[in-house]
Amino acid sequence: MSTGPGADSAPAPNGHDDAIRSAALHETRPGASPEPGSKGGTFSSLRIRNYRLFATGQVVSNTGTWMQRIAQDWLVLSLTGSSAAVGITTALQFLPMLFLGLYGGVLADRYPKRRLLLLTQAAMGLTGLALAVLTLSGHVQVWHVYLTAFVLGLVTVVDNPARQAFVVEMVGPADLRNAVSLNSANFQSARLVGPAVAGVLITAVGSGWAFLLNGLSFVAPITGLLLMRTAELHRVDRAPRGKGQLREGLRYVAGRPDLVWPIVLVGFIGTFGFNFPIWLTAFVNDVYHAGAGTYGLLNTLMAGGSLVGALLAARRGSSRLRLLVGAALLFGLLEITAALAPSFWLFAALLVPIGMFGLTINVTANSSVQLGTDPAMRGRVMSLFMMVFMGGTPVGAPLVGWVTDAYGARVGFLAGGAVATLAAVGVGLVLARVGGLRLKVDLRRGHTHVAFVPRQPESVPEPATAEGLTATA
Repeated sequence: MSTGPGADSAPAPNGHDDAIRSAALHETRPGASPEPGSKGGTFSSLRIRNYRLFATGQVVSNTGTWMQRIAQDWLVLSLTGSSAAVGITTALQFLPMLFLGLYGGVLADRYPKRRLLLLTQAAMGLTGLALAVLTLSGHVQVWHVYLTAFVLGLVTVVDNPARQAFVVEMVGPADLRNAVSLNSANFQSARLVGPAVAGVLITAVGSGWAFLLNGLSFVAPITGLLLMRTAELHRVDRAPRGKGQLREGLRYVAGRPDLVWPIVLVGFIGTFGFNFPIWLTAFVNDVYHAGAGTYGLLNTLMAGGSLVGALLAARRGSSRLRLLVGAALLFGLLEITAALAPSFWLFAALLVPIGMFGLTINVTANSSVQLGTDPAMRGRVMSLFMMVFMGGTPVGAPLVGWVTDAYGARVGFLAGGAVATLAAVGVGLVLARVGGLRLKVDLRRGHTHVAFVPRQPESVPEPATAEGLTATA
């Protein structure tokens, strides 16, 4: 079996507690050896040809995906006039991940990931083309959008863990964290362009053209995958076909607190804190009484902050759990602040740091979990990560949509921020306790004012001896 970060050597007693403490205090990955020797630099992964092909294809298809996402949300709102309907569409797209996500991870561990990605990317392109035909022909109904969103979700069950786990095969463990960050920067760069183009297309010629361009955009990643040099991919042993592989993955994660608690945190935030299609459409439609162009602008501003967060993450050499918890706390507090913002431009400006900290949560949790996992288990662990992060949306989106419809956009947004804040505080306290840490506050000048430090072991009284009494005296 290949060795690498998180290889399954037997840990010493309390080894996972030590991993959590080390991750919180130092520049190391939880559950893994010190950072592999990387050549460094914000764009270091792009020196690898296979990854360059992958990244180029992804930026094209991601731009199309964002165009479709904006057009889809606006089409549903136009057909129904309901934020809850937008939430249902989002929920249907992520519902398969909730129930089938772990099986996607088993497939990603069992079969060649490049071959799986060729199939999934082609299927995603076909869903975009089907929706384009229905919309451009004037026959589209809301159930058509629901159906295509559900089919796209089924494809994503396999695509997500395969794509996440394939990154290490392209770049190796030394550049994995940088590549994960650049993937996020790639996605957010597309998010800057896609909503703006979608806003123009929807206003000028309608949603159908955005769906058509999205379907055609998948030619780029398919071409990139076909042009890769397979001999240059890093070899990772695939899991053999066998019974109990899904349960084996769950047991593996259950025994690793440094994996469990980051996954729990992103689960709460993904379920309740990332419902931006619902909130932004509601703010644009009900609070600011604007159109698709304003919706595209707000998404673009959030994408700008996310891009900054991704590039900053690419420069960092490691993933720390305290960074994850801190980013989650600030993310929740900023959502609460934005919900209460009295003016449009203050609300819009707050979306930039919200995007930045939201992206920091994603990259830090993603890279921490990947690098802390045995390579042979990575597909199953990442499928659990994505199932919790994205699969919670079918639960959160309709609920958040109902709250938004019933009590208004501000209350819905504030509720999501409150859940994210409480989750960050709760998980932070649990990680500190499991890792044997305590919060130290030092207000003296020149000292770190707030930090987690190891708890001092309780002292055991020495037996009273003549020497001891003399020394005390």
